Amino acid sequence: MDPLEYLTQLGGAARTGQLLAAGFSRTDIAHLADAGVRQLRRGVFALPDCQPEFMAAVRHNARVSCASAAGHYGLWLREPPAQHHLACNHGHGAGFIRHRTVRFDGHPTLPLAAVEDVVLHAMSCLAPPASTAIATSAIRLHGVPLELLKAQLTADRSGQVRKALHQLDLRAESIVEVDAQHLFRAHRIGYDAQVFLSGIGRVDFLIEGFLIVEVDGFAFHSSREAMRRDLGRNNASTLNGFAVLRYMPEHIWFEPQRVLAEIRAVLDQRPQPRH
Repeated sequence: MDPLEYLTQLGGAARTGQLLAAGFSRTDIAHLADAGVRQLRRGVFALPDCQPEFMAAVRHNARVSCASAAGHYGLWLREPPAQHHLACNHGHGAGFIRHRTVRFDGHPTLPLAAVEDVVLHAMSCLAPPASTAIATSAIRLHGVPLELLKAQLTADRSGQVRKALHQLDLRAESIVEVDAQHLFRAHRIGYDAQVFLSGIGRVDFLIEGFLIVEVDGFAFHSSREAMRRDLGRNNASTLNGFAVLRYMPEHIWFEPQRVLAEIRAVLDQRPQPRH
């Protein structure tokens, strides 16, 4: 393996010590510039297409974590962070958000914190629903145990962090469902999630046993068959006495007051049982 292949395996950036430990000579390292490798600072090298967060991590002898690491693990996050989030046990360097407590071994090759540390840092750093979306997806996609997270954050001084962790609703199957849960909970709208209704199938949310709320993803109605199947579900819902509201992710994210107003309007119009 040549030094360029090795740099690629490491995510595109490395320190001199890493290259020497891998068996490359100082002559090999000196010739990296001839192959277009950048020297970020003394003893720190990066490929031209190295991702900025990896360059920052190697430059500061740290690992990418929290919101900056979410995309690398496929965790749910709506917006990339404005600053790099780095995990390190030292106090050197500036220009990034520092996470000092590192509890687990990091990624074996990339300069990434362990997915467990990524979640723990996010829970302490980000506000819900961003933090809870990252935690929920880590549990669902990577099998991170909820009890492990609770045990690690037992001594956290923030009651809000512990509260958010204990309120995780793992029935969410996407980031927009996490955001919808947060919206409903914040405005005291009780709900049940991922409910199976006979003759209809599974629905995203059922409110007061009467109102079905579905949050449709971007791939919704990707085929004629999907549209036909969904129309059948809608008709079955009406025939079984349910009201139905459907929303796209942008409704939940950018028009939450409209969503809340429509839900409350439907609930207010619900026919009252006769005595």
